[in-house]
Amino acid sequence: MLKELKKTYKGKKVFLTGHTGFKGAWLLKTLNILGAEVMGYALAPRTKNDLYNLINGDKICNSIIADLREKDKLKKAVLDFQPDFVFHLAAQPLVRLSYEIPTETFEINAIGTANLLEAVRFLDKKCSIILITTDKVYFNNEWIYPYRENDRLGGYDPYSASKACAELIIDSYRNSFFNSTTIEKHQKGIAVARAGNVIGGGDFSKDRIIPDIILSLRTKKDIIVRNQNAVRPWQHVLEPILGYLQLGINLNINPIAFSNPYNFGPFINDQLTVKELVELAIQSWGTGSWINSSNNLDQPHEAGLLKLDISRSINDLLWKPKLNSKEAISLTIDWYKQPEDLILEYTTDQIKNYLNNDF
Repeated sequence: MLKELKKTYKGKKVFLTGHTGFKGAWLLKTLNILGAEVMGYALAPRTKNDLYNLINGDKICNSIIADLREKDKLKKAVLDFQPDFVFHLAAQPLVRLSYEIPTETFEINAIGTANLLEAVRFLDKKCSIILITTDKVYFNNEWIYPYRENDRLGGYDPYSASKACAELIIDSYRNSFFNSTTIEKHQKGIAVARAGNVIGGGDFSKDRIIPDIILSLRTKKDIIVRNQNAVRPWQHVLEPILGYLQLGINLNINPIAFSNPYNFGPFINDQLTVKELVELAIQSWGTGSWINSSNNLDQPHEAGLLKLDISRSINDLLWKPKLNSKEAISLTIDWYKQPEDLILEYTTDQIKNYLNNDF
């Protein structure tokens, strides 16, 4: 797989939004290993211990620190760089934070996506654009049925709704400006990737399950567990990243056939409750304890049950998960056990081992 990916991405120009974030930094390092030339566009890392800094991000890409809402700056960055690929990961990604800053969440996730597509509209060359949204774009009926790409979009909380709005914007731009009937003129493929709940080393975000677990384990405090029975499509961060890259390959070859949304998540029989994830994390760490706060009524709404149908990605992209939930959790916890001076080497090894199927 590593050799196949290098054939497409080595020497190619990749414009990556959100490169300073958790998932963006993993994708940045992967593209670096593949030999791509990366231009990053995002807000500055929040702390010196963010993954972007731990992998020496400034040394492996051209980094522009700016906001998606700075429309003219974003357009200039895209047109000056002349990318072959665009991966759009920049977002306000937190459900609970979206209750605190709802309008900003809509501005960043919806209008920010429109600003990027508007910039790409003036790019006079072939380009494959992969826009990452979320599994939470679906109108969630809290049922056992796994959501397919053609199911109704919606969103209870501001984060989910903002991402559903972004998808409507994407669809409008695809139809209005990047229509398959005029592909010879615009030369653009526009695809959407909807990933499940991503875990992995280097995530230090507030109110996310793995960072909360790690903080508690390191300080030898009880892990406070919200919504212990909630079911999520947990997956290691490298799973959707490989999916994005494979989607980029297919989109580049046949932009008409692959300008669609795609789900990336675990197999349907490999989805865990929050409680199960916490207990596996404690097992991997070797010690720890947790307490249930699910009965705390003073909490914003979060979905209780969410599953994804990944059949389209399996059948069309020939992508499938390589790791089961236990392996994903073990790889994640092992990352946090590493001393800081070995993080770069360990992160690089995890990527190469994953791409080479060497676990």
